[in-house]
Amino acid sequence: MRIQFGKTFAVCALAIVCLASATKSQPPAPAAQAAPPAAVSTVVASPTYISIPLEIAVNRPAVDVWKRVGKYCDIGEWLRIPCTITSGKDGEFGAVRSVANEVLVGKTELSYTYTQPVREGRPYNLYHGTLEARPVTATTSKIVYTLFFDNSMLADEAAREADRARRTTQFTAALQNMKILAEGGTLPPAPARGRGLLPIGAAGR
Repeated sequence: MRIQFGKTFAVCALAIVCLASATKSQPPAPAAQAAPPAAVSTVVASPTYISIPLEIAVNRPAVDVWKRVGKYCDIGEWLRIPCTITSGKDGEFGAVRSVANEVLVGKTELSYTYTQPVREGRPYNLYHGTLEARPVTATTSKIVYTLFFDNSMLADEAAREADRARRTTQFTAALQNMKILAEGGTLPPAPARGRGLLPIGAAGR
């Protein structure tokens, strides 16, 4: 009886030693990895769409105006920013210009409409712009520039009004430059661009 008990005790002791040894030899469990940050949805739950219509009279026929300032990358001249066609062909549907990667999505003989693409991590504001040379008489016309977008992601009404005022100032200057060019003039030297000037199409970003 004592011999059987001794054997049982020895087997149990050996098992405990083996278990302890195996536990020490196992590598530590890897630390839990932090969960990746949640993706920002591009969908806006309650959009507030606005439009900003601007126009300027031009002492030239609409056809001549469009020939001078209506090519898709003419924006580089009258807005004084670099512009190249990065995809497609200037003036054709689907053409993409380097200015905010804007895509040409609509056109007539004397107008075009563009949009800006969805950007990862940013709410989509559905930004569109339409530029048009509109006949008034046989020898005169007006340039009409209309912006359309959702401004609901701006902080408050004061921020929305400031954004509208900034865009109005920026594109009024563009219309004035287009008028000068369409009437055969030369643009004056470009003013220094302030650090706080937001890129074209930016909605308070």
